[in-house]
Amino acid sequence: MATLPTPIATRPCCLHCGTTDASKLVSSSHYSYRTKLPQSFERVDTKQKLIHRGSVQDLVCSPHRNLLKVSAMTGVSVEDVDQTYTLVTHKLEKGSSYLFRTEVGGQVKVSVTQKNAKYPVFIEVSSLRLPSSTDRLILAWGVYRSDSTCTQTLDFGSLAPDAEPLVRENPLDQISDSEYALELEFDRKQIPFFLSFLLKSSSGLEIRSHTHMKFCIPVGLGRGRPSPLGLSFPAGGSISFAVFSRNAEGVVLCLYDDASADQPTLELDLDPYVNRTGDIWHVSLENPGNFTAYGYRFRGRNNDHFDKGRIILDPYAKIIEKPKNPGAAALTSYRCLGLLSQVKPFNWAGDVRPNLSMERLMVYRLNVKRFTEHKSSQLPADIAGTFSGLAEKIDHFKDLGVNAVLMEPIFPRDEQKGSYMPFHFFSPMSIYGPSSNQISAINSLKDAVKRLHSSGIEVFLEVVFTETADSGALQGIDDPSYYHLSGPVKMRRALNCNYPIVQQFILDSLRHWVIEFHIDGFCFMNASSLLRGFHGESLSRPPLVEAIAFDPILSRTKIIADSWDPINAAQKDVEFPHWKRWAEMNSKFCIDIRNFLRGGGLLSDLATRLCGNGDLFFDGRGPAFSFNFIARNFGLSLVDLVSFSKGELATEFSWNCGEEGPTNKIAVLERRLKQIRNFLFILYLSLGVPVLNMGDECGHSAGGSPTYGARKPFDWTTLKAGFGMQTSQFISFLSSFRRRRGDLLQNRNFLKEESINWHGSDQAPPKWGDPTSRFLAVNLKPEQDTKTSLEGPKTSEGPGDLFIAFNGADQAERVILPPSPKGMGWNRLVDTALHYPGFFLVEGEPVIEQMAGLVSYEMKSHSCALFEATALTG
Repeated sequence: MATLPTPIATRPCCLHCGTTDASKLVSSSHYSYRTKLPQSFERVDTKQKLIHRGSVQDLVCSPHRNLLKVSAMTGVSVEDVDQTYTLVTHKLEKGSSYLFRTEVGGQVKVSVTQKNAKYPVFIEVSSLRLPSSTDRLILAWGVYRSDSTCTQTLDFGSLAPDAEPLVRENPLDQISDSEYALELEFDRKQIPFFLSFLLKSSSGLEIRSHTHMKFCIPVGLGRGRPSPLGLSFPAGGSISFAVFSRNAEGVVLCLYDDASADQPTLELDLDPYVNRTGDIWHVSLENPGNFTAYGYRFRGRNNDHFDKGRIILDPYAKIIEKPKNPGAAALTSYRCLGLLSQVKPFNWAGDVRPNLSMERLMVYRLNVKRFTEHKSSQLPADIAGTFSGLAEKIDHFKDLGVNAVLMEPIFPRDEQKGSYMPFHFFSPMSIYGPSSNQISAINSLKDAVKRLHSSGIEVFLEVVFTETADSGALQGIDDPSYYHLSGPVKMRRALNCNYPIVQQFILDSLRHWVIEFHIDGFCFMNASSLLRGFHGESLSRPPLVEAIAFDPILSRTKIIADSWDPINAAQKDVEFPHWKRWAEMNSKFCIDIRNFLRGGGLLSDLATRLCGNGDLFFDGRGPAFSFNFIARNFGLSLVDLVSFSKGELATEFSWNCGEEGPTNKIAVLERRLKQIRNFLFILYLSLGVPVLNMGDECGHSAGGSPTYGARKPFDWTTLKAGFGMQTSQFISFLSSFRRRRGDLLQNRNFLKEESINWHGSDQAPPKWGDPTSRFLAVNLKPEQDTKTSLEGPKTSEGPGDLFIAFNGADQAERVILPPSPKGMGWNRLVDTALHYPGFFLVEGEPVIEQMAGLVSYEMKSHSCALFEATALTG
């Protein structure tokens, strides 16, 4: 705590709210007491002021001091002179006016203006009649700064005899029988503070406001405005603060000149009658001075919801400091502050959002830090593991054919619980910046987005708006509004998403990321919880989900629901309301494909997933709204999916291909290699949006562990190994083929019935009802041009048919291909059972007829094959 010079006495009390301890009555060593005097009065100065100076030096807030102490001032005498009084009027250059009713009738109007380095405060009392005509009206006033620990009312008569007076008394000038006026003037260097006063008659009557409290006026503090929430920077160099709390009885703005300090330099107790509109508390700071950071204290009757000793981060802060004690086991001292600064405008000139249609997307999911932090990335230490490092690997995305990256959550988070427990929603975590601070992280992300856009790659974010960190997030601001409190203890961190203010908060966050960072889409984790009402009930038409669907700023972004709960590691299957806007991460695709390739499930399950998941998206959306994946950051990686299937992994639907874990057996290794190719083959040749998980292109393993924490940083050397090269090239081929045959594989709508023919191995219908049947083939036919010539339809022009076959059995199958279109022949493009490099061919290899009009092909066990009809040459 800062200490004041010894002549200044201290007393823990305040005039305004009856608070103690951290209240600060601040002496003003230079103020003016002004009336209008006759010009002939020679003893006054040219400004017609009576200047009164106290016995203490000017009180200035040192940049290195903490809380200001209560201070008092010696008595002030005023010379008795003959005066004539007129009402002083001001042209308000910059200021505010406040109007009060008194408890005995009459009005008090206070005007606070700013003139150069001075702050005149003009007090007018009207329609107030004193008990006696001889009574004089006296202003008993003090200047204070206060925080939420104040609890007692100042008793003016209780000062110790040897204590310096904390309250000054000045007579008001009587303008008429019921009108009085007085002006005080303060120096700019003394703001901000509150002027608190009551009126006294010379006969001892005390007059307060109609609320029976003392009058309180902010000086150097504007009333502020309730919108926008968070910080705003109006013209003139002031800073406006606004924060929501419906249930708080008091809010204290805590200002720091050193963000690393344990205690704030200055605390300002907001007046509920001046600084509150509805449920929004607001104030503006006209002279930020040396202050660099801020936070809030909230107080209320329920101590379970409010901790008056805790300083809380502004939920809408756009730049935050590094949390104090991050990762501490006990987060009682976990604290983070907002910074009183603006990010310099970023040069978005030339940035063009790719604005890809949904059906054209091919997504790569990654963890920003793990993606490039490994030394094998060969990036400088300052950008490895950052957004800048991500941007340096654009060529890798282009090699894979990726046109969208999906980043795991980048919000500031609880380090102990991982990426999916955020405590803030308006800024990226500082560790992702080259300098490991917020400003560098913000600029680094913007630069990365711009560079990705220039390569035609969109940027999506995974977001968690259903749960927060256990501490350091929104707790303590207004828990009954922000959180579900009626459920079990674990629900106390569950956000009440469909409560109006929380809904606004989430929408504001999403808009901020779109406007400030040019983000192209969002994947909402644990999306099923977005359907929960105020009291935990399930909603068929949740307001937040609907509002996101129809928000104009979000209208050109992709919005994806992922019902996976990363906190409890569980998938919640719900019918998600969509308004033809919401896409979904398709967990059924993942499960059914895994089940088929390990020898389970029905052929109809595979067929449904291949053709766009009609059971899920035939409700006004289409296959492009299905984001398909085989592996994700939770659960087994792709290589582990074919290497581990011990008992505890039953829910993963994995198959170890004959031996658990690492092996040297050639047959097992070959089977695993085929299965990995099969998974990728089905992922890219199915209708919907393929989502590839980081590391699956080069065989990254977590040793069979499905936990999120077991994932390791991306090892870039594995891309140069045999498996990494083969798999990456295969993905690149599949991406290219998917684009080339977008007429069949990138449809926004479901294929017409006449465009799909299903086959068994012998051209007979598939054995749909036989659970032991493991073979399925499909003939996809592009829509023919309706224009015909005299010779009939032009069947030999344009793209040809596709024939795709899947053999999940333990034995080989000879498949008979359907007759090719007129003037065309079948070319084999993929056979996952063949050795590298022949298992995929860009140009294809013709399949020779074994007999007239009959083309057959032998498929090995556990393999997939792709054939395309192409025009015959010669």
